[in-house]
Order: sequence, then structure tokens, then C-alpha cells
Amino acid sequence: MLPTILDLSSLCAAYQSGLTPLDLVETVITRRTASNDPAIFITPTPDEDLRAAARGLMARAPEPNSMPLWGVPFAVKDNIDVAGLPTTAGCPAYAYNPATDSTVVARLKAAGAIVIGKTNLDQFATGLNGTRSPHGAPRSVFNPDYISGGSSSGSAVAVASGLASFALGTDTAGSGRVPASFNNLVGIKPTPGLLPNTGVVPACRSVDCVTIFAATVGDGVAVRKVAEGFDAADPFSREAKWASLPVSGLRIGVLESAEREFFGDAGAERLYDQAIELVKALGATIVPFDYGPFREAAALLYEGPWVAERLAAVEYFLATNADDFDPTVRKIIEGARGKSAVDAFNGRYRLEELRRKTDAEWEKADILLLPTAPTTYTVAEMKADPIVLNGRLGRYTNFVNLLDCAAIAVPAGFDSESHLPAGVTLVAPAFADDALAPLADALHRAAAPGMGVDFGAQIPVGSAIMPAGDGFVPIVVVGAHLSGMPLNHQLTAPGGRLLKTCQTAQDYRLFALPGTVPPKPGLIREPGFKGSGLEVEVWLMPPDAFGHFVQNIPGPLGIGKVALDDGSSVPGFLCEAHAVRGAEDITHLGGWRAYLRSQK
Repeated sequence: MLPTILDLSSLCAAYQSGLTPLDLVETVITRRTASNDPAIFITPTPDEDLRAAARGLMARAPEPNSMPLWGVPFAVKDNIDVAGLPTTAGCPAYAYNPATDSTVVARLKAAGAIVIGKTNLDQFATGLNGTRSPHGAPRSVFNPDYISGGSSSGSAVAVASGLASFALGTDTAGSGRVPASFNNLVGIKPTPGLLPNTGVVPACRSVDCVTIFAATVGDGVAVRKVAEGFDAADPFSREAKWASLPVSGLRIGVLESAEREFFGDAGAERLYDQAIELVKALGATIVPFDYGPFREAAALLYEGPWVAERLAAVEYFLATNADDFDPTVRKIIEGARGKSAVDAFNGRYRLEELRRKTDAEWEKADILLLPTAPTTYTVAEMKADPIVLNGRLGRYTNFVNLLDCAAIAVPAGFDSESHLPAGVTLVAPAFADDALAPLADALHRAAAPGMGVDFGAQIPVGSAIMPAGDGFVPIVVVGAHLSGMPLNHQLTAPGGRLLKTCQTAQDYRLFALPGTVPPKPGLIREPGFKGSGLEVEVWLMPPDAFGHFVQNIPGPLGIGKVALDDGSSVPGFLCEAHAVRGAEDITHLGGWRAYLRSQK
């Protein structure tokens, strides 16, 4: 039986245990039909098309988990093209039928993922609240009186309610982060240009980002790595120039008291303070910084000339279809008519002046830790005061794309009074996306808020992200060194850390070695053999401990390169071929744990 939240680790394990993509889409269809929020989707993928996609995947790649996103269901914000489904941007009169997938969707499909539908949004991606749609307002998965956040409203709710493993959103001012905060999800907001916008209806073309909603940081990063990459068809696409962050001694910038504003939401402020204490416990140094210049830059996105980019995106459609616009969206976009070319240049000059000021603050900190949103509102409150309240939601998000930053939003926990979640966002300079992920993952796990609507769920160990470049050496273990096994202490005692549980490549066999104490298996690679892969764990060991560990491995075992199901090769336990002659072949059981269970 599948868990409520379809995280990648749980889904991969289910597929390895016999679930098929066709079984999965039947579950999605059932859950989608039973959903009590009718505003999540604008255009669901028809049931028979879902079944056909699953059958097609099984025909071209029959081996479970043989592709990076094999059989993974995902939803797509309805300003991103999916061939065969209309793109509306939340405006029925604007709808068109794309002949091809957007670049990011095409890459995800090629990796084995299955589109389950196009999701609702604040019309033309203009809003952070999720109520500006003719298709209704998706609601918080925790309380239907409250907003889901926007503009990527339906995408966040689809993941948080267990309909999709991940979903694509877009983010100009915070639309890939605020809905994550309100629905207990991770929001991956890449460096602008890292994911191409080819086939995406623009809001502000120069700063728009495709984003990912996921249950865990590891899931979101895995999806991002499939979707990212330069695309010459997008004039704002960029080749990644990866930036690093300190491996230890991270300086985390937090709000000075003068710049704290939660609009009376004591619960959100308490959770922000709790997040500060958690990153401190994770070994970071806390550094107050002046948010003032960042806040001024944030204001430029709506109060300055950048709103003219929103008009540029829909100018001709607005000229003929003004009555088809949501009244609030129309008011915001038409406000650009008073902006001149002089205003645009002056706005750009002011942004660069503020960038210089923010550079001085970046000298103090490696990463900024901010509230994702300072508070939340009911749908009724938002509709009664749509512009002022929406503006409050972007206080800590609007600057990020203007100042060319990467960001990851993570859940911070639940307010004890409202029982609603709040989140925090880690922000770093451009192309520090990978370097930012380990801390974001560690913070998410330390907060222990569950995943989506399942606030009691355990965040899977298999999706953990360990810091890169910290000198730790990976090692694949297959038997007595697995977690909970008799020799696991040889890894944990010197400071070893579990990285992930995964499978070997298909051409490995496993044997129960006779006469070993404690009992041990022997792993052999046999080119040409086509099995299902074997369950293993990847551990990280301090370099000095690794050398000592390897020296004490008794024959016939040794260390060699083990090929894993993701295509990587990692040092790990292998056995000399002569030692398995006459030994029991236990490959069919799928791993050492399964073998031990079979002996009881």
C-alpha cells in the first residue's frame, strides 16, 4: 500500500517490491476523484491517457526504476506547456493547444515521469495567494478556510495532498516558495536561467524561474538535476557556473530586530526563531544582517517599473480581452501603462545601487535564513483586501530573482494555536544551488514537520543529502555492515554517516558465504547477467577512518567499484569469485536483509 505522500524513496521501494506504473496511475486516479478540493486542476490528464502513458513506459523501459524518474507522477502549473493539454495561464479565453512540451516537461518525461494534469494558478502568475483564478481557489491542505498560496497554488496542493510526487511551478516574486510554506512542502527555487523557460508563459521574462514542489529536499534536487541545463531556445537560459559554500563554519544571516515584520503572527515568528536555533545546533554561526536594502529591492518588483514586464507578456491579449482578466490581475498589469522608458532605466539604476548595498551584507553571511512568508490569511480575508495582503506575503521573497539568487524553502513546523504550517527559506548567491541543499535538507529533518498533509510522516533516510567536499569517502555495504547489522558499529563509531539506501546495477549476484561469523554475503559482478539489482547502503566515512577500515577487511572480501542503479560507481564490498563456488545464490531475494528474513 502506498503512503499518503508519494515521495521518491517510498515510490522507488514500492516499484522494487512489485508495484507497476499502471498500479500507480490507478491510485492517482482514485485519489484525484476522491479529492475534496475541486480547484486543484484546470485540466486533469484524462484517465485513459494516464493509463496509456503508464503502459507506454512499461513497454519501453520494463525494468523497475531503470530510469531516473521511472513512473513518477507529476503535476504541471498551467502556464507551462504540455503537449496534448491546453495551456490557459488561468484565463480560459487565452487558452491554446501546444504542439510540443516545454523543455523542462520534455526532459522530465524522457526520464520516465508521468504528467497527471495541469494545475490551477493565480491568473497569468500574478499573485502570491492562489485566489485569483476563474477556476476557484485551491485551499490549504490543513484548513480549507485558508489560502494555499500562489501563484503556483494547484501544484503545491497536488503534492501536499498526495496526488503527485512532485509538481512544477514558476516563481517571479515567490510563487514557488510561498505555497510550499503554506502546505508543508519543500520549494526549490533555482538560480534564474538554470532551468529553461522555453514553453512557459512569461510573467516577468527577465526574472521568471521554473520551480519544483517536493516532499523532501532530496526529491526536489533530484528532479531539478533532470530538468536543468542550457537551452539555446530560451534567451535567458544560462550555463551553470557552480558556486561553493564553506563546508564548515557557515555564517547564516538572520533578520535584525528592526527588520522583523510578521504582521502580528506570533506563531510564524516563533517558528522562525526555532529555525534559527536549529541551524545553530547544526553548527552554523548566526549573524544578524541589515535586510533593508533587500527589502527595498523587493519593493521594485511590483512598485517599480518591472510591472511593465507583466504588461509586455500579455499586451496584445489585454488590448482585445480586458474583460477576461481577473479584476485584481487586470488592475496590477494595467498599472504598468503609466511606466515610461525613463522609469525603467531609473528602476534599473536603483536596483544596481541596492545590489551594492546587499553585497556589503553578503560579506557578513554565506547564506540568508528568512521567513518564507510572514503570515497567512483566510480566503475571505484575501478577497476583501487582495492587493495589500498579497503584498505582505512577498516581503521576504520578492528580491530573490531580481538579485540573482538561489533559494530553497523548507517547512519549519506548525503553529501550536492555528495548527497551520510556516516555512523558512535559505537564500544563497547565484549557482550555489547544490551547495545550499545539504543545509536545507538538514534543517528540514531537524524541524521534523512530516511531509505535506501527513505531518506525522518520517522524512525518508534515502533522500538525505550529505555535504559535498567535506572529505568523507563513500562506501557501499551489502551485508553485516548494513544499518542495524552486527558490524554496523565499525562505520558509526568513527563518525560514518548513512547517505542513502539504493540498488546495485542489474548485473550483480549475491551469495551467502558459508562459515562466516557473523554471517556475511559475497557480492559478485557478472557481466551479461540481468537481475533486478540488490539492496545496498551507501555510507560516508571520514578519510582517516576509511583507510583503517579497509585494512581490516578479511578475505575473501575486498573493496572495489560497485555500479549503482543511478549510473554511478562507488567503492564498496566485493567478493573474490572463488569464494562463492558452491555457496547459496540468494540473488533472487533482492538483498541480505531479505535473505535473513527468509531464514527465520
